Amino acid sequence: MVLDAALKNEFDRVGRVWLRGAISEAELAQFDAAAALESKAGARVKALGPLAVVLARQSALCQAISRLDTCAKPVRVVAFNKTPATNWGVPWHQDRVIAVAARQDVPGFGNWTKKSDVWHCEPPQNILDEMLFVRVHLDDTDQANGAMEIALGSHISGLVPAACAAQVADEFPVETCTAKRGDVLVLKMLTLHGSKPSKTASNRRVFRIDFAASDLPAPLAWH
Repeated sequence: MVLDAALKNEFDRVGRVWLRGAISEAELAQFDAAAALESKAGARVKALGPLAVVLARQSALCQAISRLDTCAKPVRVVAFNKTPATNWGVPWHQDRVIAVAARQDVPGFGNWTKKSDVWHCEPPQNILDEMLFVRVHLDDTDQANGAMEIALGSHISGLVPAACAAQVADEFPVETCTAKRGDVLVLKMLTLHGSKPSKTASNRRVFRIDFAASDLPAPLAWH
């Protein structure tokens, strides 16, 4: 696994890189199988079963991510599918929550919540700054079916209060994340993003996978 210095420089500057066509049809079929098991629009997925192979160290996805961080490993997986029955839009925001094995009182970790029997919290900014927010597209995605929008470079703004997110996003160029099946988008965790509801009857399936290079401070651990 070799770091791609040019790609890493672009990533640090813009806050996102596209890895077009990074996932083969054979590995996409494994993601398809995992997505078919999920009934909720934003369901947390265990990295077992169909995903064990495609999230292994030698998988196409992890090899592609290693171009940005040779130590990064998946720590959370969530499946999304916009359909006529499960359709939504979200305003500009940052995702600042991680999933952990158990609640532990460690300085800097707060806003504790329990979702589907899993503890989540907001970690210190330095942990978020080192994480990668990865999206694997299983379907072609464009503005019509609710593609995500990102404020390019907004990760440099640090922690943005929710009430100020739209105002801060307006200070940066906005990119609609148009993608083909098999494309991978990698974002800085603090990139401001949002989306509008889909206007079509088709699926818009995406896996969101968070990567981290380091363990959490003991006794905390990734879930």
